[in-house]
Amino acid sequence: MLSRFIPASMILRFMTLVISAAALTLPNAAVAQQQARIKDIVDFQNVRENMLIGYGLVVGLAGTGDKTRNIPFTEESMQSMLERMGINVRDTQLRTKNVAAVSITATMPAFVRTGSRIDVQVSAMGDATSLQGGILIASSLRALDGQIYAVAQGPVAISGFKAQGAASSVTRGVATTARIASGAIIEREVPFALDQSGDMKLALKNPDFTTAQRIAQAINGRYPGVALPLDPATVQLSTGQGQIMDLISGIENLNVAVEQPARIVINEASGTVVLTNDVRISPVAIAQGGLTVSIVEQPIPSQPGPFSNGETVVVPRTDISVDDGSTASLAMIDQGASLQSLIAGLNALGVSPRDLITIIQALKTSGALQAEVMVQ
Repeated sequence: MLSRFIPASMILRFMTLVISAAALTLPNAAVAQQQARIKDIVDFQNVRENMLIGYGLVVGLAGTGDKTRNIPFTEESMQSMLERMGINVRDTQLRTKNVAAVSITATMPAFVRTGSRIDVQVSAMGDATSLQGGILIASSLRALDGQIYAVAQGPVAISGFKAQGAASSVTRGVATTARIASGAIIEREVPFALDQSGDMKLALKNPDFTTAQRIAQAINGRYPGVALPLDPATVQLSTGQGQIMDLISGIENLNVAVEQPARIVINEASGTVVLTNDVRISPVAIAQGGLTVSIVEQPIPSQPGPFSNGETVVVPRTDISVDDGSTASLAMIDQGASLQSLIAGLNALGVSPRDLITIIQALKTSGALQAEVMVQ
């Protein structure tokens, strides 16, 4: 717990951390492990999504499309599309602003069947300023093997907008990316016979020795001799052909205590601090002092004497005050206290996220913080 803390100045700050580290003593009460279903913490081998990509044209834009004079591939795409419809425009220069060239991306779920629909994302590739109100013309979506797996078409929906006048403009979100809900139809399936698989591997989303061992123990408790942990990220399942579906459905809802490493993630750009439950700190003392320099300008008028030929002038007057933070004192942290207690106390005193990040990094440097610190 924090006994006393003096916050730093908001104008000019000099941070000083005085840290004394001692031996770590963990609390006597054990922290309850978080339970999670196996299906939520592992990926099943070959049961995965596939990425699709395509190229197309969005038409019907209200003058916010590509300038074909600047974007030649948009004009060439329009010419190719019109030629397929029997219209020859090769000797004509197209100067429309209602068409935009876009890239199309989609994620094809595992085991999806022909005729099913999936969502697609559309992004402008040229100098279009907005895709609002546009319609995507039928475009093919391919995987990395070059095969066409889906066809996309439909009206696009954007999450932002842009309004512009003669003197000012307003923009919210991104108007050059859009989404088409159920905008693609699956034309080709990815062949995979799950029931013909004799063995399958479970890939842990967060590799850990203890968690992998607990998953194997939970599975073997219901199906003896089926699971074998190979490494911190893999558990192998062994079963006969035709039984894999019964095995997966039987184990995916088993609960397992998930082991979390003591870790702190810091995003310096946004001032975000994320920490796990097992983060602990040794006995430590923290002192923070601030230096504040306050400059206030209070000019005063100077009047000339009566019946004189002088003029009224403004005389500058400056007041300067300095606070060196000499009243700052140490903040003591109890032995074996968690970092949550430290951060809760600092937040209650209005310490900014930037100060929290500085204190955490200094604790790690001193050796008083028993956790991995990751700075993004």
